[in-house]
Amino acid sequence: MDSAKNLPVAVIGAGPVGLAAAAHLLERGLEPLILEAGTTAGAAIDQWRHIRLFSPWRFNLDAAAVRLLESAGWEAPRPTALPYGGELVDNYLAPLAGLPEIASRLQTGARVVAVTRAGMDKTHTRNRDTTPFTVRVEHADGETRDHTVAAVIDASGTWSRRNPLGTSGLPAIGEDTAADRISAPLPDVTGRDRAAFAGRRVLVVGAGHSAANTLTSLADLAREEPETRILWAVRGASAAKVYGGGDADGLPARGQLGGRVRRLVEAGKIELHTGFGISSLKSLDSHVTVEAADGRTIDADIVVPCTGFRPDLDILREIRLELDPAVEAPRELGPLIDPEFHSCGTVPPHGARLLAHPDKDFYIVGMKSYGRAPTFLLATGYEQVRSVVAALAGDREAADTVQLELPETGVCSTDAGTSCDVPAAATAAGPDAGCCAAPEPVLVGFPTGLSHGRSGGN
Repeated sequence: MDSAKNLPVAVIGAGPVGLAAAAHLLERGLEPLILEAGTTAGAAIDQWRHIRLFSPWRFNLDAAAVRLLESAGWEAPRPTALPYGGELVDNYLAPLAGLPEIASRLQTGARVVAVTRAGMDKTHTRNRDTTPFTVRVEHADGETRDHTVAAVIDASGTWSRRNPLGTSGLPAIGEDTAADRISAPLPDVTGRDRAAFAGRRVLVVGAGHSAANTLTSLADLAREEPETRILWAVRGASAAKVYGGGDADGLPARGQLGGRVRRLVEAGKIELHTGFGISSLKSLDSHVTVEAADGRTIDADIVVPCTGFRPDLDILREIRLELDPAVEAPRELGPLIDPEFHSCGTVPPHGARLLAHPDKDFYIVGMKSYGRAPTFLLATGYEQVRSVVAALAGDREAADTVQLELPETGVCSTDAGTSCDVPAAATAAGPDAGCCAAPEPVLVGFPTGLSHGRSGGN
């Protein structure tokens, strides 16, 4: 950044990792320009504010952000308690975004549509490393403006781009035209979105904790609205991956959730369809017919897609990226997080060196850095941005000294766009339990297991 040290660093996204990046930049004497597409900081998390995370507060707070907050008199939440998404926004992100140091540098309603080198497309090489970046932004006032910056930290997440319902990575035939029958990935079925689900045939698609979470919430709704019918489709031959290890699960709260789903299926409260790879959706006036590759069909009034997420790479077409061909993460990181072989409990700490791309001073961090892998957790993202900012500041030693302290039991991952890990210690009975007290914790994520990925049989 020597040639552009008077320019700001663009931070795309004002979620937990983006705001953490801004806090670290300020500590290093660098100027952040924070661009958030939503109307407020943490806008994506606010859409699933009714969901309780797996991980306690102590794993969901960034050190630099906490230092900035505490200097203004902020009091940290109880470290062993598990926050809801709404609490993460209201008690952490909103106060952080409201600090004068952050607020003066945060632009909301600012959607990044492209990133490039100033005056260069990706085919130009001469003086590329010393040329500033141009970030093109659609602003809330309706104008599109270019911002010249020294570096770019893309922490925009993956919430805006869910995986399709169809197999082979493609939308099912008719999926686009059936959009009005497809809900958001994590609807609040007993609260904000209740009217859309009560007394209706609801098909939940997916085999992660987001699916399990929605299924248990629908079961709660069905107790009050008996006409509600719960259908569940998974591609695999069984739902064992969702059920987990029950009482023997290394993460007790995860086992509780899986055990409850199993009991609901066995009691006939949930109608499970296994081996159901969706090939097409046919929209009718009264419902949608969902067809599997083997010809079986399910009629539903509304479909809940719990199929995970993928990164939006369109805005980076003019950036020289080096991505893993399988998971679309930075090339050196990809093999370490490939869900075929790894869970987040087996991913080593990593920073700027593994996150670097051929375009110098450009980094993808946070959930988006994991591409299609669902094994990201917030603590990892915080360590990423600490290292990246150190590299941008020229402190290579600090950038290369990466470490990450996680629960001994490992962590579980999420398909909700943020962390959802819960250490076994946090579920123990006692005054500091915090996570398993009533109401029962709501858990999100993709159960990849502690030691192996999908190839490990988990």
